[in-house]
Formats: sequence, C-alpha cells, structure tokens
Amino acid sequence: MALQAGIVGLPNVGKSTLFNAVSKSAKAQASNYRFCTIEPNVGLVNVPDPRLTKLEELVKPNRVVPTQIEIVDIAGLVRGASKGEGLGNKFLANIREVDAIIQVIRCFDDANILREEGPVNPAADKEIIETELQLKDLDSVDKKIQRVEKMVKSGDNKLKADYDVLLRCKTHLEQGKNVISLGLSKDEKSAIADIFLLTDKPMLYVANVDEASMHTGNKYSEALKEAVKGENAEVIVMTNAIEAQIAEFEDVDDKKMFMEEYKMTEPALDRLIHATYNLLNLSTYFTAGVQEVRAWTIQKGWKAPQAAGVIHTDFEKGFIKAEVISYEDFVNFGSEAAARENGRLRIEGKEYLVQDGDIMHFRFNV
Repeated sequence: MALQAGIVGLPNVGKSTLFNAVSKSAKAQASNYRFCTIEPNVGLVNVPDPRLTKLEELVKPNRVVPTQIEIVDIAGLVRGASKGEGLGNKFLANIREVDAIIQVIRCFDDANILREEGPVNPAADKEIIETELQLKDLDSVDKKIQRVEKMVKSGDNKLKADYDVLLRCKTHLEQGKNVISLGLSKDEKSAIADIFLLTDKPMLYVANVDEASMHTGNKYSEALKEAVKGENAEVIVMTNAIEAQIAEFEDVDDKKMFMEEYKMTEPALDRLIHATYNLLNLSTYFTAGVQEVRAWTIQKGWKAPQAAGVIHTDFEKGFIKAEVISYEDFVNFGSEAAARENGRLRIEGKEYLVQDGDIMHFRFNV
C-alpha cells in the first residue's frame, strides 16, 4: 500500500532531523535556514513489530520482511503560505498528496536556532499552520461552490446534497475549524473528494523538546497538549536530535548502550511510527513459512479478498478461501501444524473481516 504521512511545521522546528531519524532509505538535509527542504524527501520506514521477532523464533524462516509506511519531509511553512508566501503553493500542494499529517512543533529554547515568530509558543505555531491550511481549503471550497451552485437549479438531488455539504464546510472553515472535525459520512465526503481538502486529513503532533525534557516533557509540550485538547489527536513528546543519533547506530548492542545512557527502554521513534500507522487506519496480517515470514499492511475493516490482493491482484480475483490462525494461537501452540491439530486453524470466506495479527494462507484460482 502506498499511503503516506507528511511531516510539516514552521521552519527550523526539527522536521528534517525527525525525517532523518525515521527513514533509513533516505537522508534529508537538516540546516538552520528557511526552505532548506524544497523538494519533498520521501523515505520508506519499517514498522517495528515484536510479533515478527516471535514468529521468526518459531518458524526460523530464510528471511523476515516487516511492513512499511512512507514518510514525506515537506518544506517549512510560513505565515501567508495560503497566499503564496515563501514556498506556499508548492508546500500546500505537497501536503495535498499525503494521507495524514505529522505536525512538528518546537518545544525548546535555543538562541542559536533561528525563530522568526518571536518567543517559543507551541499554541501559536499550531494556529499559524492550521490557519494557512484552512484558508487554502476555504479557497478550494469557494471555487467548487461557484461551480456547483449554477447546476443545483436543475433539480438534481445529488448536486443539492453536495452543495449543502460544501456550505457546511465553508461555515466550519470560516469559524477556524478543520473539516475533519465536521465528522462527514462516507457519502457526504464524496462532495469534497475531488478537491482534496488539507484539513480533512488526520493529524498527530510531535513536541520536539530539549534533551532535559525528553522523559518528562516541559511547559511547552504541556501547552501543546492543552492546545490540542478536544481534537482527539495524539501528542508524541520526543527529542528529535537524540532520536536521529539512535537511528545512526548499526550495531544493536551499541544502540542499546546509547539508549541506556539516556534511560530509554525504546526509541520514542517507535511510538511515533506506531501512532502514524494507527493514524492512517492501518492494520497488519502475517504470512509465515520457511521461506519467509512477512508482515502485510491493509486498511482496518478490509475483508479477506482485499487483504489477499495486497500480495497479488490474482489472489483477490480468484479468491476461494483463507486459512486463518490468530497470532495468539500460533504462539501458544508453537507452529501452524500444532494449531491445526488443535482445531485453531479456521477456514474463512469472502466476508471475513481480517483481524490485526491474523496469520493467513490464501486459496485462490485464476
């Protein structure tokens, strides 16, 4: 699946440093000046999953393949971006292409790192970014309203319904609210599907704190949490520079020693990746055999044929049945054969909703 999460924020808040930490396949330049990132950097990021390690122990395959998500490092936004300031139009176009947003907020003091907006103020930074996104969306909605209102008089019920949704979006945006908080139904969202609204994307926040605050947070990260209260959005507190250093270690023991020095049990990065995975509404199933143990990414709520199609389109077209063992049963019994002998292997059909952690084998015919 090619779903993407975009890292956004004001200039010099630690976006590219975070990208360098999460991405092993691409390294973004991190420098102390505006628009260091012009073309968006894209990196494939492995999703940490301890279940893969356990399956590897039991199956002893030739290789293990984790699932991945795409992370995009987008140029820093400035006030007035919706009117073309800075790299405004390009920046907003890049956000339009991602499926979810990771908003990085500066939550540390450092006189050596430029800040054009004055004293550190997480709530104000968040407001600048969201205001620019809302203004751009308002422009998109207004343009579509102008196109649709001329045709509504024809009496087409679908057009009338779309028009009503657009008017609701316009009112919501004018009140300084993101479209996603309107809670539009799937049918209602068809009215705005072609204009790819920026504020209709799910969002989480990274509070980039100083080293001394990496475990406790600080007054700035607390202010950010207060600012997002009511949004049902997660705030990940982390020190991007430390996470970038952790990501540089190739040797597992060296990485462990470094983390112990900072009293860390796991990289905060892992929490961020898992949070992003959930933000994208993704789920994981596994295939497990001697040749390969592999994690596969699907959308939550997918049925068995759709899940099979992630492996190959022929699997979906010719789907017959799926053999399914829950992860817990596989681990409890220690192997597919033992789970089968104990009646824990199920045969599921086309209507089966795949559960996170299912271990699956597909029967198909083409």
